[in-house]
Amino acid sequence: MARILIVEDEAITAQDIKNTLVKLGYEITGISATGEDAIHKAEANRPDIVLMDIVLQGKHSGTEVAERIKNNYDIPVVYLSAYADADTLGEAKKAEPFGYITKPFTETDIRVTVEMALFKAKMEAERRELTQALKEALSEIKTLRGLVPICAACKKIRDDEGFWQSVEKFIEDRTLAEFTHGMCPDCVHKLYPELFATDKDTGNNDCSE
Repeated sequence: MARILIVEDEAITAQDIKNTLVKLGYEITGISATGEDAIHKAEANRPDIVLMDIVLQGKHSGTEVAERIKNNYDIPVVYLSAYADADTLGEAKKAEPFGYITKPFTETDIRVTVEMALFKAKMEAERRELTQALKEALSEIKTLRGLVPICAACKKIRDDEGFWQSVEKFIEDRTLAEFTHGMCPDCVHKLYPELFATDKDTGNNDCSE
């Protein structure tokens, strides 16, 4: 169940919004008539969304309060307003609202706008989590690039400080790779030829009659 803070300085309108939201199955964390009280309630209760009237009592406008709530607590805001002129909309966009409901509004207006705002907030939260996870993953990835000086005889590699290291050490220090040792078929034949010698190779010509 989503939790909603109502910020509306007209008591009758605020109660009407509350009744509508409760009917739709939402929980109301509080009702504020001033920006100062809205900020306090947002910090204390951390609602999932704030319905914010643009025109409020007190020294702060709804757009100012919305910006503070969004920036400080990362809570999405939906505006309520009797105005939809270009200047009002331009001011409202500064806080990047998740919706805009014009007065007078219907139950459908509130339901659709709130549901879409909650969905958008959920998608943005998941995107932020994914972005953070990718950043953490990328920070752990090390990639070798450019020319790597290697000895033609012993195959050691010279590092940036001029020291020569084994290939394994050089790669392990600069990547997430780890080595496990084995032996390729060519080397096995070279180092242990007796394992593959035939009777002819060993000079064993004994045969029974």
